[in-house]
Order: sequence, then structure tokens, then C-alpha cells
Amino acid sequence: MASASFLKSSPVLDKSEFVKGQTLRLPSASIVRCRSAAPSVLTVRAGSYAEELVKTAKTIASPGRGILAMDESNATCGKRLASIGLENTEANRQAYRTLLVTVPGLGDCVSGAILFEETLYQSTTDGKKMVDVLVEQKIVPGIKVDKGLVPLAGSNDESWCQGLDGLASRTAAYYQQGARFAKWRTVVSIPNGPSALGSEGGCMGSCPLCCHFSRQWVGPHCGARNFA
Repeated sequence: MASASFLKSSPVLDKSEFVKGQTLRLPSASIVRCRSAAPSVLTVRAGSYAEELVKTAKTIASPGRGILAMDESNATCGKRLASIGLENTEANRQAYRTLLVTVPGLGDCVSGAILFEETLYQSTTDGKKMVDVLVEQKIVPGIKVDKGLVPLAGSNDESWCQGLDGLASRTAAYYQQGARFAKWRTVVSIPNGPSALGSEGGCMGSCPLCCHFSRQWVGPHCGARNFA
């Protein structure tokens, strides 16, 4: 049996909480202290996907290799193309991504590749599924599941990521297409904060996401990005 006691506390403001002449007040914090009468074990169950999740994790963490982030949105991909005088069309994005996944010896250095949704469903210019090209090189396909940044109301001009709505159905479709891990990001703005609200917004998105993933096939890759 485990008992829990709750301690309410109000944080003390210090100089780090003054941003642009404004005083940022943190909400009251709740501290949970658990006392266990006997040793207990916390078990996270992944159901029928347990063995596959372990295999995915071991492959991604294999020595000498790392994760390739090629999950640029179509808009960001357009900036890459514009820098060399090309129009932002699906055909040009396809050619650009084909170039990335067909680099000779890519699998020697890369263990996992984070894809944009369009890329997950895309084929190379030779007509082969990009997911299959990666798998043949022992590279685990992943997918970015957030839906981009939106303004966070009441913050210091900060943002947070949307995309929790409909996530279950989307991840099910991504699995059928070959994705085996997922990326979610949150942004902490250094010039504009980080405010307590901005930090909480990131946690409120990331925590439910990891809980959701732990019950499904998805190996979570949650990233925090600092804007200095």
C-alpha cells in the first residue's frame, strides 16, 4: 500500500522572473510525496507491441549511429529549394528527399530517420517507397506528429505545439505505413521568457503524449527546442 500526502507551496519570486519589466508569478505548486509501506515495482506495459518497441529502441541506440532529422515541413523544404532557385513543388520535394535517403552508406551512420507526413507516404523518383529504402539500410523510419506552432495566449509572445487532437487515429495510420517511432517538440523561448505558462504549456503537451505512446507501438522522441 502506498500513501500520498500533498503539500501546497507558493514559490518566492526572484530576479530571473522579471522579463521585459513584467513580473511573472508562478502558480502554486503541488508536491506529491509517496510513502510506501513495502517495496513496489512500477511496470509500464506496452501490450502486444512490447517486443517491437524494445527492438526499435535497440536499433536506434546502436553504437556509432544516430538519428537523421529530415522532417522539414513543405514550407521549410521550400526554403531549401528556393536557395538553389527551384520551385516548391511536390516533384522537387520528392527529388530532394530521394537524394537524402539514397546516400551511399547512409545506414552505416544513421539508425533512425524522422520523416514529415508527406515523406512517409512518398516514393523515390525511381518509384520505391522511401520507408522501404530506409528499412533496407537498417534505418528505422520515424514520424513527426505535432502540427506546428501556434501562439500561446497569455504568455510573453511564446508558442506551443498543437496536434494532440486526433493523435490516436493518426499514429495508427502511421504505423500501417511503416513508422516505428515518433517525434514531438516543444519550444522554450529564451528572449521572451521562458515564462511559467510557456514551460507548463510544453510539459502539458509532452507528458500526455508520452503516456499515450507508452500504451501503443510508438517509441517517443520528445525534443525541447530553445530559441535564443
